[in-house]
Amino acid sequence: MKKGFRYIIVLCLTASLPVFQACKDDFLDKPVQGALGDEVLSNQKGVDGLLTGAYAALDGQGDFNGGSGWEAPPDNWVYGSIPGGDAHKGSDGGDQTPINAIATFASGADNGFFNTKWRALYEGVSRANAVLKVLKLATDLPEANKANIEGQALFLRAHYYFELKKMWNMVPWIDENTTDFNQPNDKDIWPMIEADFKAAYEKLPATQTLVGRANKWAAGAYLAKTYLYQRKHAEAAALFATVISSGVTSNGLKYDLVSFKDNFDAATKNNAESVFAIQMVANDGTLDITNANMGGMLNFPYGTGAPFACCGFFQPSQMLVNSYRTDANGLPYVDDFNSHAVKNDLGVASSATFAADAGPLDPRLDWTVGRRDVPYHDWGLFPGMNWVRDQRYGGPYAPKKNIHRQKTQDLYADLSSWAPGNAINVLVIRFADVLLMAAEAEANAGSLAKAEEYLNRVRTRAADKTGWLYKYIDNKNPLAGFSTTPAANYVIKPYPTGSLAAKGKDNVLKAIYFERSIELAMEGHRFFDLVRWGTAEKTLNSFFGYESKVTTDLAGGKFTSGKNNYFPIPQYQIDMSVVNGAAMLKQNPGYN
Repeated sequence: MKKGFRYIIVLCLTASLPVFQACKDDFLDKPVQGALGDEVLSNQKGVDGLLTGAYAALDGQGDFNGGSGWEAPPDNWVYGSIPGGDAHKGSDGGDQTPINAIATFASGADNGFFNTKWRALYEGVSRANAVLKVLKLATDLPEANKANIEGQALFLRAHYYFELKKMWNMVPWIDENTTDFNQPNDKDIWPMIEADFKAAYEKLPATQTLVGRANKWAAGAYLAKTYLYQRKHAEAAALFATVISSGVTSNGLKYDLVSFKDNFDAATKNNAESVFAIQMVANDGTLDITNANMGGMLNFPYGTGAPFACCGFFQPSQMLVNSYRTDANGLPYVDDFNSHAVKNDLGVASSATFAADAGPLDPRLDWTVGRRDVPYHDWGLFPGMNWVRDQRYGGPYAPKKNIHRQKTQDLYADLSSWAPGNAINVLVIRFADVLLMAAEAEANAGSLAKAEEYLNRVRTRAADKTGWLYKYIDNKNPLAGFSTTPAANYVIKPYPTGSLAAKGKDNVLKAIYFERSIELAMEGHRFFDLVRWGTAEKTLNSFFGYESKVTTDLAGGKFTSGKNNYFPIPQYQIDMSVVNGAAMLKQNPGYN
């Protein structure tokens, strides 16, 4: 086994509990004092500690990842949202340049961000494997407890491998029985991911005592998602239907759609829409923000008078904003939304008068994007240029789903580092995502009416006026609350019953794809969706052509199908896999 390509965790005893630490470069060269062996951990307490560690790796943060926290963000803003056209890197041209290379598909295998993400995900695999290995030796656990723990470990391992698969496609499979860890990446791992989720679905209980733990229905939703990625549409549709009709959250809430905004507020997290979420907590006593959305610590408005310490990244694109335009009937312009562009304040000083767009808009826009003179939660009207580091570089907008509220910041914001953290959960799968994946599966399986029903359920939630953003009672005192006047001209309705289905499968799928782009914007899904749909080249090159007229950061951006469908295998990992002069890991096509 080569250094740099390892899946080992070191356990040290602190206050009688196992603490997870990173492997040092010389770990394999000499014994580790205080390391705990299987015989010490093969009991309920030891297995519980290992399982806690497997969950702890979900946020991608810690010394084990080998890089900065934002290089392995669990919400995939660097790898899913920015390359998918949801957003620009933001900030200015000289800050975190490896992200801009990822955004324009100019990055090679030497980009250190890829190695950081790879290491963070395989750390999760390693920890899940440790649970499964030691669990077999434990003798003081009831069979029901063993099944529950095994199911959770299999779920977590499948999650980490799902992330690896959609990032790099061909990756090595390492499980609890592997003894030679320097494995080739010559096998399709979908069957193994599917098997893990199947077993988890069978073994896990419907509810858990801890809200952040995976349950039966989270495993079912993820298994159905795995079927969908493999285009097993009939299997996906059937399982999604079961999840939708019978599924509950780990804390026992029947799956349902809640107010859109409540998915992105720490005060209302772990609600009925949360299928599986990475739990975040603020002010946990560690005096850092590792457990408080550290992966997104750069993504706050930054500039003159901005209430956040850093850093101005992850700025929504104009093309994304345009997609929220609706017509007089409250329906989207699926085919030509850029021809109905939403007005922006690019180049307009914050001190200058600006007349906001008065046209009809989908209300989800203003829970997703911070834009000029619209309430930015309860922080005040977004002032535009003053809160943006470089409009010409990254555009005039700011992210919003990741921003905590001023009123509850004492509870849910963590200001113990140089950039903010907060307790807003990272939603790996939420129920709206399930409904739209189910709609896609049904449409492909031939059930167009059912697909339309699922799609309209999401749009009906968006049309509920109780979930819209409203103007402040007093613009000078945003903490005084909100009025009963909508913050913009919101016009949205579901598709008339039967109207989509009557137009055939292609039109139904087009509407579903579009709905995913606006419902799940800025949540890390977009790039991976475009790739699996086979529309990435057309959509992203159109994005580069349009958006490059707005900002300067995307010059030269180009997506090449057959190459950019996946990211390059990190060169460091290839170099560390060399045996007898030959690398065990093979680079993805187009990057050699």
